[in-house]
Amino acid sequence: MATIQEATQPPHRLDDVPGWFPVLDQLLFEWLLNRQEAGGTHGDLLEVGVYMGKSAIFIGRHQQPGEKYTVCDLFEGDAPDDANRAESTKSYSALTRRVFEDNYRSFHDELPRVLQGPSSLVPDTVAARSCRFVHIDASHLYEHVHDDIGAAHDLLLPDGIVVLDDFRSEHTPGVSIAAWEAVLNRGLHPICLSTQKLYGTWGDPEPVQEALLAMARERSDCHLSVQEAAGHRIVRLKSKGMSGPAFPPSKHAVAAEASVPAPAAVPAPAPEPDPVPAARPARPSPRRGSRVRRVAVDLLPPVVTRAIRKARAARSRPPAQPIP
Repeated sequence: MATIQEATQPPHRLDDVPGWFPVLDQLLFEWLLNRQEAGGTHGDLLEVGVYMGKSAIFIGRHQQPGEKYTVCDLFEGDAPDDANRAESTKSYSALTRRVFEDNYRSFHDELPRVLQGPSSLVPDTVAARSCRFVHIDASHLYEHVHDDIGAAHDLLLPDGIVVLDDFRSEHTPGVSIAAWEAVLNRGLHPICLSTQKLYGTWGDPEPVQEALLAMARERSDCHLSVQEAAGHRIVRLKSKGMSGPAFPPSKHAVAAEASVPAPAAVPAPAPEPDPVPAARPARPSPRRGSRVRRVAVDLLPPVVTRAIRKARAARSRPPAQPIP
């Protein structure tokens, strides 16, 4: 996960945006949203609590023509009560609307509708029964989560999906109580649990659960378990070295790649010159003395010629050794 300090650099990849969005949840968001779209479901999208924009950017890729996408966060604004103010100061002091919008525009041409303020603004802005997918990742205080879940119930289509973040973290007992209270007393049906989020619907969970089980059983990188609790089928998923779904690079990455100069063309090697044939060695010229002698021998009378040859032979023999 990228750090807040690194957020000052324009993100090139989704992983460069700071935030808590594990690859398993990326896979589940992608699978659930794709399933809705493949089934012809149309409806608006909503995220409550965006932090630096990581999951909001991911959801925004699934906005279909004619759908509205709304996000809500306090950003640097005032919290509605002291407890929420203390929570924001402690955990989100570096968050500003500008940081979120810069990150979002790095991947998308247009911003979603941005509500700056408490989540209580959402029901007055988003139409009832208009949403197909709602992600709640805002305050961890029980009272706020309870109200956010109630708002999601009113805003979702009959088979719409709500995702509750931090339902099991040790530092967020308010979320845990509100989430399981909704399951036990407010008609929410769990679809599945990841290590960080609870996925549910107020519609019939069985069709999406069956399809999800079939998908998970075909994967070798996903641990699957199924339990029964309080009359609900609980599907638990856990990553086993899973890779997140592919996500397009940001505009900054594309621009950086386009600005890299193409490598210079390597000139072709010059053709080698034709080999020069080796010069034929000159024939040695005959010695002048030997040629004159041959001519003389040919012209003299035979008697003289024999005498000359005998004299040559005598000179060429080694001298006789004296007898001791």
